[in-house]
Amino acid sequence: MILYSGIAPLAQLDKRKGGYYYLHLPAELVAQFPQQGRTRLVCTLDGRVSYSCGLNHFGDGSFFVIVAGKHLKTLGKQLGDEINAALSLDEDPLGVEVPEVLAALLAQDEALHARFVALTVGKQRSIVHAVARLKDLDKQLALATQLVHEAARPRPRRAG
Repeated sequence: MILYSGIAPLAQLDKRKGGYYYLHLPAELVAQFPQQGRTRLVCTLDGRVSYSCGLNHFGDGSFFVIVAGKHLKTLGKQLGDEINAALSLDEDPLGVEVPEVLAALLAQDEALHARFVALTVGKQRSIVHAVARLKDLDKQLALATQLVHEAARPRPRRAG
């Protein structure tokens, strides 16, 4: 289901804010999305590059979608160029592929699976990314177990 399709100029955040390239999305547009600012999307650029993404908040009510430099190279685009962007709902709430080792671990360990699904989708996604970065299967298993346990542990309250 396409939520938005149109032409947008490619902009860039200040270097002190990360220097990311992005496409700006007005608050009125995002308000129409199913979960507003929490919506996971598939962004398709110029009909040639597609990737999963989330909305980032500017702080003034509007949002943006980050565009990776590798996608700009593929499209031959640079700062200020206009890009035909289509945003559709990402049916996968994680928006990332779960590594085989993590999927097998969660399928075998009911307690760990229960802890994992109790986490926010953002924390789940962070664990998936951390595990996927490792190439060694034993290290993936150890890190996945450690991160799920740590993330599920309640954090101490700040004094104040």
